[in-house]
Amino acid sequence: MLTDVLVVIQLIASVGLVLFVLLHSGRGGGLSDMFGGGLGTTAAGSTVVERNLDRITITLAVIFAFSSVALGLRL
Repeated sequence: MLTDVLVVIQLIASVGLVLFVLLHSGRGGGLSDMFGGGLGTTAAGSTVVERNLDRITITLAVIFAFSSVALGLRL
């Protein structure tokens, strides 16, 4: 039962982590520049959006790491 919950948490965290990493604006002309990611850096208030995007990404990474460790110890 607990293992199933941990797998679901890890699945949600991993999909969310992939999506939020791809949303970050690239510095070297990566995937985000191809979809107009470079345009958002000149808009007003983009620093707040970037900061919140960083926070969400870090939170998802921590959740993913803890669920990975918990699954490793559980199995």
